[in-house]
Amino acid sequence: MILFPAIDLKEGRCVRLVQGDMDQATVFNDDPAAQAAAFQEQGFRWLHLVDLDGAFAGKPVNAAAVEAILKRITIPAQLGGGIRDLRTVEGWLTRGIKRVIIGTAAVRDPAFVREAARLFPGQIAVGIDARDGRVAVEGWARLSEMQADDLGRSFEDAGVSAIIYTDIARDGVLKGLNMEATLALADALTIPVIASGGLASLDDVKRLLQPDARKLEGAISGRALYDGRLDPHEALTLIAQAEKHA
Repeated sequence: MILFPAIDLKEGRCVRLVQGDMDQATVFNDDPAAQAAAFQEQGFRWLHLVDLDGAFAGKPVNAAAVEAILKRITIPAQLGGGIRDLRTVEGWLTRGIKRVIIGTAAVRDPAFVREAARLFPGQIAVGIDARDGRVAVEGWARLSEMQADDLGRSFEDAGVSAIIYTDIARDGVLKGLNMEATLALADALTIPVIASGGLASLDDVKRLLQPDARKLEGAISGRALYDGRLDPHEALTLIAQAEKHA
């Protein structure tokens, strides 16, 4: 189980939002590259990066911050936000991003996702951000008519490496992961699923290590890491112990 620390980028700074609301942004670090280096030093094996401004603009906005992060770390990073065409996908992969996450375009242009997964095997993930089961797009600003499980199933044969499932209602509010919906999606798919939105404490990590959750590739943690509710050493030690006895 991989625990992905999240770095959400807004105007070049590391922030956390509440339920995707750009007006409810808390700045946690003015130097995202230093934050990324700190996460690596703490022992994390992956980073989860989001270009929040890019998600709204439909194109990369925080490229300088992402590039600064990539210069400071040796662990792999995945990136979402504003990735809507093959040129952008290739550009990020060339610069050192290990896996790109396609969100809005997965709803609007599924053929693009399929082509990207064909051209860059193992390096394309789909972000499914849902509110009450319906998929949100454009930085969560709009709800589509697409159901989360239907969107996931539509990519079953596309070669997508992972689905990152976020329950928007829980994101940034520290109420715990929506394990019921996340596991239901994982049960419906053969594509590995990563849980996101609401991870609040070590109890959530313990829940992720239960037998029924072992099918998940991992989970993303943001605010809980920044405000000290989740101790990185405790969480990573627990995961390492579970993997040793698996």
